[in-house]
Amino acid sequence: MSERYFVTGGAGFVGSNLVDRLLERGAQVVVYDNLSTGFESFLSEAKKSKQFTLVPGDILDQASLKQAMQGCGFVFHLSANADVRFGTQHPRRDLDQNTFGTFNVLEAMRESGIRRIAFSSTGSIYGEAAVIPTPEDAPLPIQTSLYGASKLAGEGLIQAYCAGFDFQAWIFRFVSILGDRYTHGHVFDFYKKLLADPTKLAVLGDGQQRKSYLHVQDCIDAIFCALERSTEPVNIFNLGTNEYCKVNDSLGWICQELGVNPEFEYSGGERGWIGDNPFIFLDTTRIRALGWEPKFNIQQSVLKTLQYLRANQELLVRV
Repeated sequence: MSERYFVTGGAGFVGSNLVDRLLERGAQVVVYDNLSTGFESFLSEAKKSKQFTLVPGDILDQASLKQAMQGCGFVFHLSANADVRFGTQHPRRDLDQNTFGTFNVLEAMRESGIRRIAFSSTGSIYGEAAVIPTPEDAPLPIQTSLYGASKLAGEGLIQAYCAGFDFQAWIFRFVSILGDRYTHGHVFDFYKKLLADPTKLAVLGDGQQRKSYLHVQDCIDAIFCALERSTEPVNIFNLGTNEYCKVNDSLGWICQELGVNPEFEYSGGERGWIGDNPFIFLDTTRIRALGWEPKFNIQQSVLKTLQYLRANQELLVRV
């Protein structure tokens, strides 16, 4: 793999893991990241490679973006605002970083003669789906989060560039991703709260929300599988496991691993916040048909993530 890859958001959780895997496969990698939520320390191993380049920059700066991607042949676009929970407190952020940012990436690609892109989308685009497990061709319901809406707009732009400018795209609709370098989400939040007070734990919603999760290494395996075996102009894949768990299940695994027995204080209702989907379960038949299978189930992913956070508690202070 001698091609030169451009990775937006490459200092983030999923991005940095992807970068390491690309370098292991012999690729040249250029990371473009403004380090607002990513960590340069996540790229410490990558920096040891002569095949790696880090370019500090923002995807809203199109001139800098275009200059940085010169000489690359493929773009992994992972940069985004992933703050689903607090989206209504800063409604323009999702539009700027997820929709306008994606447009800037596409335009920089078009002007640079780059025609292939892999995009990290989200299962949130399905809103509160009527069909569960939810396949890629499910009818799209009313959008329930600004994050999901902005990502769906990004998908639409990418598909239009495929039709209008002969691009080829792989769009991946993730469930929540877990694993090493994880820096936000329910395992992070619960662990941080339990460190502060192991006797009680505030839980948003009623704990009955059903969620799906995927380990980051399984996610990257699926991405490579799709890139190698799916060759349509537009390739869309759900990425997740064939199971889900309740929030209370995950809480039980976390508390047992930590050896604590807190009193749970539920905020109530089937949604923890505006846009919180009470049931997420994606149909992954399409990616599995290419030969991919996850190595970790949800419980293993939760516990491996918790073990990572226990060994890297400095992240709890920095985030």
